[in-house]
Amino acid sequence: MKKELRTSEGAAPIGAYSQGLVVGDFVYTSGMGPLDPQTGEVVGDDVATQTHQVMRNLGAILAAHGLGFDDVVKSTVHLQHLKRDFAAYNEVYRSYFNAPYPVRTTVGSELLDILVEIDFVAHKSA
Repeated sequence: MKKELRTSEGAAPIGAYSQGLVVGDFVYTSGMGPLDPQTGEVVGDDVATQTHQVMRNLGAILAAHGLGFDDVVKSTVHLQHLKRDFAAYNEVYRSYFNAPYPVRTTVGSELLDILVEIDFVAHKSA
């Protein structure tokens, strides 16, 4: 059984996908870009600013189910410019988590007019 998560505090889907799904004790988010939830516009032109916006969007989706960043167990990150932007993105990303950090995959990807996209898997403890 799956339940859709939706919040106006996170970027609205621009395609045929949900912001997030609850399946059992897990929450799965879609890949989020650096879009302002109110305007739908890309926030920032550098990877640090864009990563902060992505994390705010993801945080809002987690909060819609009573979760936070400490509940994230896995993330997948796509960077438009992996070598150039990894250090700046990683510094921002790290600031949202406490150890032990979630497992993570970070890859270089061709993204559409954005520098970073991230998705999460989170677990709701009993």
